[in-house]
Amino acid sequence: MNLKKNKKYQYLFFLILLFVSVFNGGNSNILIQINFILSSSLFIYCLNDKNYSSHLKDFYTKNKSSIFIYIFFLLYLLFQIIPFPLEILKLLSKEKYTYLKHLNYNNESSISLSPSNTFFQFLNYVSIFLIILITKMIFYKYRHIFRFYFFLSILGAFHSCIAVFLYLNGNPDIFFLENSYYNGSTGFFINRTVFSIFLLTCLIASLEYLKNTDFEKKIKKKDNFFNKTYVRLFVVFITIGIITTFSKLGNFLLLITIIFYFINSQFIEKNNNKIFSYVLIFIILFDVLFMGYFFGSEKLVERYLFLNEDLSLNNNATSISRLEIIQFGYIQIKNFFLFGYGAGSFEILFKLKFLDSAPFYANHAHSSLLEFIGEFGFLGFILFILSFFKVLFNKNNYNFNYFLYLVIIIIILLSDFSLHIPINQIIFVNLFIINNLFRKTKIMHQ
Repeated sequence: MNLKKNKKYQYLFFLILLFVSVFNGGNSNILIQINFILSSSLFIYCLNDKNYSSHLKDFYTKNKSSIFIYIFFLLYLLFQIIPFPLEILKLLSKEKYTYLKHLNYNNESSISLSPSNTFFQFLNYVSIFLIILITKMIFYKYRHIFRFYFFLSILGAFHSCIAVFLYLNGNPDIFFLENSYYNGSTGFFINRTVFSIFLLTCLIASLEYLKNTDFEKKIKKKDNFFNKTYVRLFVVFITIGIITTFSKLGNFLLLITIIFYFINSQFIEKNNNKIFSYVLIFIILFDVLFMGYFFGSEKLVERYLFLNEDLSLNNNATSISRLEIIQFGYIQIKNFFLFGYGAGSFEILFKLKFLDSAPFYANHAHSSLLEFIGEFGFLGFILFILSFFKVLFNKNNYNFNYFLYLVIIIIILLSDFSLHIPINQIIFVNLFIINNLFRKTKIMHQ
């Protein structure tokens, strides 16, 4: 079968997302390198097409300031790994200078506590930048948007089926999978909350596909009935996947998402797509009945309380709570305020600075916001935010999806590290891009 040009490029893009998602969301230095190679290769391949090159030029023309600021942010990450004489390092990072002097270390050193990890994070943020450019180049028509949503729906259902199957069999270690959770489904991921956030993005894509099928009929009628049927089934599989992670944050965000969609459908947009409303009601009822029947009614409310025991102080000498890690991350910001301790360096910081850390281990701050500020420092974080300023503060981008994504991201930023995982970073960025494209193309077709 000969694929059309757009499908060929988009399917290559989907293969990259599939690869990243299967290997723990791309969350390792080796996988970050592979992701960089794959995204760079696809970007160069796309540049060979004149039509895609023109889309890139158009995007560059309209977003020069944001692109330049993001490039400065990438250069800033490289600045964090440059070796400086200790006299200069004392001015840039007094805390690291003091630590090195205690070790009687007199050679040059970088601002970053882990230069190698910071370099790999640099590659990761370059990959995200390239994926933004690729998305802008190859997704530009209304049917492309639905193709993207449909793929994420399939991807989420695939991961959910694998994860639930492994969970029901005790989460055994298979091939490269080393499951650390036995009381929740994680699938190809090693953290159930990260996995639940990934599934949530796939669920949102599925709901977007179903919500807008009435308008899609004007564009393409072929196989529309069957595609909607498939997506409804995928929604069930994805919901089961999120429920069985037993991630309190993931289940809480699932509830928030369904409530947002229901309110928007019934009272704001007043969507005439009644079947979509039935799907939302079914998810809520299915959730309650599924949990009540298989796992006991006491878990119905308990699994939403992510601010309960996870964010409480822990007096157990053999474990450490999220709140203690978050407090540690907050305290360290003032010690590395201006230039940070280096992207990807929290694990090293924790080992060096956390009191009595011998029995404990933490590679993330359990608050992506505090970790981003700590890693980048005030200057780097400002550059990072300013590069997305046009998206965040452009009134033309404000709609239901924008505010839903923003609410979800803020909750994750404050209470978890899932936004430090490449696959979640990639999909959230793409959801914002696709949302803007959807709004523009919908206006054009009205």
